[in-house]
Amino acid sequence: MRYVKWTIITVLVLLVFGFFHYTLPQRDIVRIVNTYEERQDLNGWTRMFWSSPDDNSDTLANRDVQFIQAIQANGKTMVYRNEDTGWGWPPYFKFDTANLYAEANDAISSKDAPEWYAIRHYGWRNEFLSIFPNAVGLKRVDGPDVRLIPYGNIVMLTLLALFVGFLYRVWAQFRERTIDPLLEDAGETWDAVDERADAARDKARGMWGRLRDRMRR
Repeated sequence: MRYVKWTIITVLVLLVFGFFHYTLPQRDIVRIVNTYEERQDLNGWTRMFWSSPDDNSDTLANRDVQFIQAIQANGKTMVYRNEDTGWGWPPYFKFDTANLYAEANDAISSKDAPEWYAIRHYGWRNEFLSIFPNAVGLKRVDGPDVRLIPYGNIVMLTLLALFVGFLYRVWAQFRERTIDPLLEDAGETWDAVDERADAARDKARGMWGRLRDRMRR
């Protein structure tokens, strides 16, 4: 049972970590090299990795999606999709896809005269599953080595930790005041029943012994 317990805990921790890693914003410093628009199929379970910015998106089998191609400082390529999130999840409330597309086009630079930008995004890039992180913001930076501190993530995770600590404290007080007394009463009741059962068993043994002695006489 100990292995089952730790397996369940490990799975839950991985699920929580994956959820926050996908949802929380990240920033990449890149050089934008191209933008394009391509029709994408939205069939299958990978549909969850595409945005649904309006009511009609859930019923479409495919739609045109804007993409931003970029090169990282280490030479690796990265491709971002550019979709509105609307009022859905994650709650980025992005409605400026067209504006961001124009900014990305204006930010295109060559290898000989690079311009570096910090792209704020969420999601994952997986070539095998053809999923792309969604770009939600674009900001020019001085160079590829600039250090960006994720203040938003720090604040959000700190508030989440405080909230979890508050819930744990509430649960501990509830258990101390409600559950533990009930368990103690149940234990005492069970002990009393056990004692009465022992007494009844001893009494039955005594009666049987006396009856046996009389029968011998």
